[in-house]
Amino acid sequence: MSNKILISIGKVHIEAQLLDTPTARNIKDALPFASKAQLWGDEIYFETPIMAELEEDARDLVKAGELAFWAEKNCIAIGFGKTPASQPDDKAGEIRLATKASIWAHAITDVTLLKTTKASDFIFIELI
Repeated sequence: MSNKILISIGKVHIEAQLLDTPTARNIKDALPFASKAQLWGDEIYFETPIMAELEEDARDLVKAGELAFWAEKNCIAIGFGKTPASQPDDKAGEIRLATKASIWAHAITDVTLLKTTKASDFIFIELI
């Protein structure tokens, strides 16, 4: 079975490679599902039907292209630039999530394409 997913948000399609983690397995088992985009600076997050524990290596500082799972809210978060939690004097464009999250996939597609996403855009996530 495939370990790649496709996240479709409007006309933007982000392909990602699942990692070998408990969170990734939980998400894979729940696919396909739909949600609505919420925005927090240059981060998109959306509710999921998944419940997963925070993994030991969870972190709040991520790189563009890392897909994170926010266990407290059962949400997937995709950071692609500065968020309100990013350090204001950081010139490198730190991507800091609101809280620690488990990294469960790496985007193959350039996640900066998500800059066109609007709050409440329809999201569909599926295995490919």
